[in-house]
Amino acid sequence: MPINTIDPKILSEIRSYSSEELTLSKNAAKNSSAVRYYHESRENEIRPPFFHDTDRIIHSKTYTRYIDKTQVFYLCENDHLTHRVLHVQLVAKIARSIGRVLRCNEDLIEAIALGHDVGHTPFGHTGEKFVSDFLKEKNEGCFCHNAQSFRQLHELEKTKSRNHINLCVQTLDGILCHNGEWLVEEYKNNPAKTKEELFEEYQKCMVDEKTPINLRPMTMEACIVRVSDVIAYIGRDIEDAIAVNLVKKEEIPADVCEILGNSNKLIVNSLVLDIINNSFGKNSISFSKDVFNALDKLKKWNYANIYNSPKKMSEDDKIEAMFSYVLNALVDEKLNGNIKPQYENWKAEQSEEYFKTNGPARIAADYLSGMTDDFLMSSYKELVVPKSFGFSFPIA
Repeated sequence: MPINTIDPKILSEIRSYSSEELTLSKNAAKNSSAVRYYHESRENEIRPPFFHDTDRIIHSKTYTRYIDKTQVFYLCENDHLTHRVLHVQLVAKIARSIGRVLRCNEDLIEAIALGHDVGHTPFGHTGEKFVSDFLKEKNEGCFCHNAQSFRQLHELEKTKSRNHINLCVQTLDGILCHNGEWLVEEYKNNPAKTKEELFEEYQKCMVDEKTPINLRPMTMEACIVRVSDVIAYIGRDIEDAIAVNLVKKEEIPADVCEILGNSNKLIVNSLVLDIINNSFGKNSISFSKDVFNALDKLKKWNYANIYNSPKKMSEDDKIEAMFSYVLNALVDEKLNGNIKPQYENWKAEQSEEYFKTNGPARIAADYLSGMTDDFLMSSYKELVVPKSFGFSFPIA
């Protein structure tokens, strides 16, 4: 028989969180304050709750699909470009580096960082826009990847043994509030936020694309992940853009390079050290004014020269047509090939309540947003490209 119990004396020693008061900052989230969204027994559980959240996230199906999801560059046959799975690892590493110095809870930081982008669609932010446009056209709200990450881990991901992954409220909150596209000089948390207020924020994100701009997380750890999201992508995206001959290093604004450096390594180091210098011993996470202004200018430069580059966007009309076709096929259930059984299996995992409370467009968006880039393209081909019958027609 497998071992499924642990000596109660050992368990009591493991769960003693008294050292947290000595090792963690007064502003840090304590394991002793962790609250699961739904109550569950912790009998024989040796893992601290936020550490356990990381395990639940990385063992989820949705985490596995990170491996083939676009970060920025799609349709580029270059194995060294950043994919979503690497991005979240970079965010986790940077955030833990900052959190360790600021004496914050690294377990919570890692859980938020690794789970924060599971709601991204295929083809990154480009795909996100197409899905949101589809939902708005059908009058079924909008699509925000941060809210979809919350939704994916809180509502959609199920297992045979557990109806919900049931992450801690603090982890879900950090995932919802992570939006790294909105840059601010100072990040402050709201420790008074309740579980009920968190769910209200999530619901607002499902109907208003502007809601994520003003979200304030419960914990300092979530603030660290949010700023680390920016730090992780800003320089890395430039190096990827250089690798595909979209920009040249010499084109990066000279005044930005003077403050932050001209490589990902230097940019990350400059931003991390500035955060630490300006946040140590304080109850917020902030940049110095000069560094913030340089980062803001670099981010705008990235948008103008990388994210919104006509060369990068040259296939976007075709990609939009692909999204529209597959989404409408899902709504109309005119499916064939691999997509049909996969979709039926996914629907079988959802509850009756899910189908009562979500319209057909939202259901289609939920399913498509979980696809990898390759699975979306292969699904589109199966729906659109005629197949050969071979030597004869199949026997009925």
